[in-house]
Amino acid sequence: MNSFKYIARDLSGVKKQGIRQAGCVNDTIGWLREQGLTPVLVKQVAADIDKASSKSSWCRRRIKSSDLSSFCWQMMTMMEGGIPVTTALDTISQEMESLQLREILRRILEKMQKGVAFSDCISEYPKIFNRLCCAIILAGETSGNLADALLRLATYFDKQDRLSRKLKSAMAYPVFAFGVIVLIVIFIMAFIVPRFRVIFDKMGGELPVMTRVLMSFYDALRNNIIYFVALLVLTVVSGILFCTKTPKGHYLFSKIALGVPLLGKVFSQAFLAIFCRTMSTLLAAGVSVLDVFNILSAMTGNDVIRDAIIKTRERIIEGSNISGSMSESGFFPNSIVKMIEVGEGTGSLSKVLDKTADYYERRVDSTMTTVVSLLEPIMIVTVGAIVAVIVVALYLPIFSMSDI
Repeated sequence: MNSFKYIARDLSGVKKQGIRQAGCVNDTIGWLREQGLTPVLVKQVAADIDKASSKSSWCRRRIKSSDLSSFCWQMMTMMEGGIPVTTALDTISQEMESLQLREILRRILEKMQKGVAFSDCISEYPKIFNRLCCAIILAGETSGNLADALLRLATYFDKQDRLSRKLKSAMAYPVFAFGVIVLIVIFIMAFIVPRFRVIFDKMGGELPVMTRVLMSFYDALRNNIIYFVALLVLTVVSGILFCTKTPKGHYLFSKIALGVPLLGKVFSQAFLAIFCRTMSTLLAAGVSVLDVFNILSAMTGNDVIRDAIIKTRERIIEGSNISGSMSESGFFPNSIVKMIEVGEGTGSLSKVLDKTADYYERRVDSTMTTVVSLLEPIMIVTVGAIVAVIVVALYLPIFSMSDI
């Protein structure tokens, strides 16, 4: 008997893991299914595997989608040319630009040379090769068409990388503008206002209301800067802990994130594009519908979206079709539900989902363009208003003296 470590999820999506004695991997998978669990990862516990995993933990979070896309494209091209998997891995691992991925591919090659299957090897690195990747590779190995599975993955990672770049570029301007506003206020409060404070003290007399408010704010900030900083840090840390460590806080944050004006719409559309692309890729690779939704539920950190996917999966288990189950979840827009209904009726669900993903990616582009075009004047007006209020407040006493 061998020891097998397993990770699985129940019908509600709750993660279960442990170690079980069994004769082989298939025995463990069969036992998990008998318990009503969906296997996510089953691997034999071995000292060399655990040691390799711990040694490579430092690099698991640095692999980009573009690196994975490049790896899949090269593997697919070589395999279509008749090159064995191990030879292709050896060649790619020597030429891969990412040092982290190069090291991991070398470890995967060592395991495959010992007789371990490719899908089992990559499942040892879930931080890099996610459940979608493992499922598609396993489906490709099972069907004997690994090159086609790699092609699907390469296309998927490439489109994911482009979508991620678009989202980052859309967020760059507002973050930069907000940073500029903060720096301007800090500079004025630290260098400009103190000089005027000295001038006002020498002038004597009563200052205008606007100036007094600004000076009161400055005095409060200067005399209690430590308390202000401590309060800010405490508020930020408490908010982060509440949103990340408590289920209620995480759900509330997920709901707020989707409800933010403009940006919430971008996030929703981006997820729908990812959802359709991922589902299309998995179905085309031969992954079962229930496993598809199980994988999709683990690919989002938003509790509202995850709950909708889990509810959809539960409805499917009860016997409902995909489109009807998604409609009952209350999250998916009617346009996606109708498209999936058409795909189910025509037997071309994967192709319909792929076209729907293209449509939502175009909508993301359009929405981001609108968001940036609206945020640019808003940020400019905000910066101008803050500077104008401070400047007017500082020079108002001087203007009052000139009137006298």
